[in-house]
Amino acid sequence: MTGGYTGKILRVNLTDENFQVDSLPKEWIRDFIGGDGFGAKLLFDEVPAKTDPLSPSNKLIIGTGPITGTMWPMSGRTVFISKAPLTGIWGESHVGGHLGPELKYAGYDMLVVEGKSEKPVYISIEDSNLQILDAKHLWGLTTDKTTSEIKTEHHNPDIQVAAIGPAGERLVRYASVIVNYARAAGRTGMGAVLGSKNVKAIAIRGTGAVEVHDHEGFVNLAKEAHSKVRINPQAREMGKYGTWVLTAVKQEIGELPTYNHQTGVFDGWEKLSGDYIRPRYTVADRACFGCSLGCKKVNYIAEGPFKGTLEEGPEYEGLMAFGSSLGIDDYATTLKANQICNKYGMDIISAGATIGFAIESFEKGAITEEDTGGLRLQWGDREQIIHLLEMIAKREGFGELLAEGSKKAAETLGRGTDKFAIHVKGMEVSGQDGRTHRSIALGHATGARGADHLRSLVVVDQLGYEDVAAKRWGADKLPEIIDPYTEKYKANAVFESENAYCIRDTLIVCWYSVSWPPIFWMEDFAKMLPLATGDSFFGKVENLTKIAERQVTLKRLFNAREGITKKDDQLPDRFTKDPMPEGPGKGQIVNLEPMLRDYYSLRGWDLETGLPTTKTLKRLSLEWAAAHP
Repeated sequence: MTGGYTGKILRVNLTDENFQVDSLPKEWIRDFIGGDGFGAKLLFDEVPAKTDPLSPSNKLIIGTGPITGTMWPMSGRTVFISKAPLTGIWGESHVGGHLGPELKYAGYDMLVVEGKSEKPVYISIEDSNLQILDAKHLWGLTTDKTTSEIKTEHHNPDIQVAAIGPAGERLVRYASVIVNYARAAGRTGMGAVLGSKNVKAIAIRGTGAVEVHDHEGFVNLAKEAHSKVRINPQAREMGKYGTWVLTAVKQEIGELPTYNHQTGVFDGWEKLSGDYIRPRYTVADRACFGCSLGCKKVNYIAEGPFKGTLEEGPEYEGLMAFGSSLGIDDYATTLKANQICNKYGMDIISAGATIGFAIESFEKGAITEEDTGGLRLQWGDREQIIHLLEMIAKREGFGELLAEGSKKAAETLGRGTDKFAIHVKGMEVSGQDGRTHRSIALGHATGARGADHLRSLVVVDQLGYEDVAAKRWGADKLPEIIDPYTEKYKANAVFESENAYCIRDTLIVCWYSVSWPPIFWMEDFAKMLPLATGDSFFGKVENLTKIAERQVTLKRLFNAREGITKKDDQLPDRFTKDPMPEGPGKGQIVNLEPMLRDYYSLRGWDLETGLPTTKTLKRLSLEWAAAHP
């Protein structure tokens, strides 16, 4: 097999209670590389259109890439892929830690979970020792207790455990999978897919190795790459503060989502910033497999109503979701909320946004105490936020409705509440705002899984770095690209970053290695991949770009089978009709149409429908997908 791969796909059929090992099709490697790409191909082939995401017919894929488990920096991430319970379309969620490398060491490039068990089970993989084990005693436990129990049962603290909590068991639409206590495959509802299959956890331990083609060349290049990470100023800031560095940046440019995205500035932002949090709460730093950065922070609350809380996180998105977006300027509350989401297994962004939707609906008089079961919802109520999270996880009272996500909750409630559901294609918008950040407006609108900030996040129109930007897109486009308030050339930046991020997610490496300014980009991947795989085909940037385009378009075709077209590549009215009320972007709205047309042109998608043209399908060798039922 080509270097970097095990050549094996492990399938577990829960209905038949058996395992099967398939050979990895060699043609997949040049077409898709790994990770997201392999997952897109398999999910498209094996999960037909209109499949209920919570039915036994849906599948859950855990994917790795050719450098997973190697010395390459930040190569410990893993992707979970399925049809999403939250949105009903393409779903994926990435997670750090050590799970992916362990799957590779056990001898498998991918794990595919199929069917449904009649009773609660967990899947155990220890090299070729494959078991479906009873999990009745684990059902109902939080993710941390489940993880500890499994490690104890296997007498191995190093076994990697991906577990769901009560939220996944109860099919909360945005239930997450928690890896080893605190790392979350959060978005789109992967935990609900496992819950629908009666799978409480997946435990993996391997004793093998990953063999690259040119060991000496790869190791030398990896050492250079680690040095680049260690000396990168942005990486050093991330190592100290994690993503908390973003709070001050977002506040400064007026893009810190506040009161459910009603505005972009928050008076209490300083208490949610890295300078405030680290000296008061941080007790330890942690890193994922193969990482020279170490952005994860363990934090402790020493006093107050949440005294004794010890938890990793939250990152910037958690500070936004349970802080500024809900009118809370207390870090301790965000940490406690993050802990509840980790233990119960829920996506912090969707959970916080759905609560924000409910509070604004109540504030504007669209819902009353009769709808909420007597709760008087209001901004800044710390105890109420914690109570609502527990209600959602248990699907109790008003939490039953909020467990469906903001889009479905608004559809159930009616009464104009859809104005307060800030989502794209059913997935709640993360911690950005297109009114002061035009490129993210386009990225949110066109993302395959909905309002996505991780498959394409251009921040040159926030952070500058004109010299780097000029090399990427040309000095002639530079003034417009770095201007956050113009739509011109934003499609060019989104197109290129989405392609680079796509290759990142096929390898799979961490987002922070391809952020801005990028530590690694396509040229770096083209230099590294031939050493890992032995295939010089990957040494050309144009080949990698074509692979990325193929994957982005295949995901588009997957969604097209579910009825997704240009009509769905839209933003909430809040961003396109309601001017930013204050801050640097005061008066700004998003004019999405010109950016969409530019983006479709670059992708080779029809300008009226947003669907790939016949010419594009032929160029990307995807004719087979257009005819697939």
